[in-house]
Amino acid sequence: MGWRLAMVVPGALMLVVAVLYWKFTQDCPQGNYKDLRAAGVEIEGGKKGGWAVFKAAMGNYRSWMLFVTYGACFGIELFVHNVAASYFVDRFKLDLQTAGMAAGSFGLLALFARAVGGILSDRLAHRKGLDARTTLLFALMVGEGLGLLWFSRTQTAGMAVVAMICFGLFTHMACGATYALVPFIDRKALGGVAGIVGAGGNVGAVAAGFLLKAVGDTQDCFAVLGFAALVSSVCAILVRFTAAHKASEQALYDKALAERLAQSGAPAPVGLARAS
Repeated sequence: MGWRLAMVVPGALMLVVAVLYWKFTQDCPQGNYKDLRAAGVEIEGGKKGGWAVFKAAMGNYRSWMLFVTYGACFGIELFVHNVAASYFVDRFKLDLQTAGMAAGSFGLLALFARAVGGILSDRLAHRKGLDARTTLLFALMVGEGLGLLWFSRTQTAGMAVVAMICFGLFTHMACGATYALVPFIDRKALGGVAGIVGAGGNVGAVAAGFLLKAVGDTQDCFAVLGFAALVSSVCAILVRFTAAHKASEQALYDKALAERLAQSGAPAPVGLARAS
């Protein structure tokens, strides 16, 4: 009954959040699409409707590169959540409660590590420009892959927990760094891009499950996933932006920063920062 009762709390909270979201949020910063269309306001990315936006997102190769990277970080994260406890029981002969505590440490990283990945992406982009976001994601994916290979070859339960936390940090931060890139792929098809990238996580988890079934051994499956993460890191480097795209993002950043400064009444800086 324990796990059944544990589902009641998040289930009830999801219903509460759903009502709050429906009641208090809007479609975009300017308002709800229906009201804006009725007022004759041109909506960037929303006027043509969902299918047109989704087709535009599908036609952008960067969406599919991040689809792969998210599958290799969030997908693997979901897979680890599913098998970590049983892995500690089967390989290291821990009792179920101790194995659950060890596996739970991986999930706790989501409380801060995802945000850290996004924050690092913002800070690096602030200093070095848009391409720094892709470089960071590449580095995090490499760290995840190497950490998974280490985790798959540990011989003691204690070292396995340390390895899991290490590769888990890279995995969660890579998730945050992936979505830190999403808003800059195509502003006019942002919803479509976000949906495609998010679906990559689910596809990655399902693929990892089929891989485990094919390999038949969880330890070997982790090793294969480590190599898969290393290969997938190349997709992060392949996400590139034209000079015109960077200039457009820089102009939008400068405008937003100037508006914020005007609202706060603070004096404008001598030189505006690089676009994040």
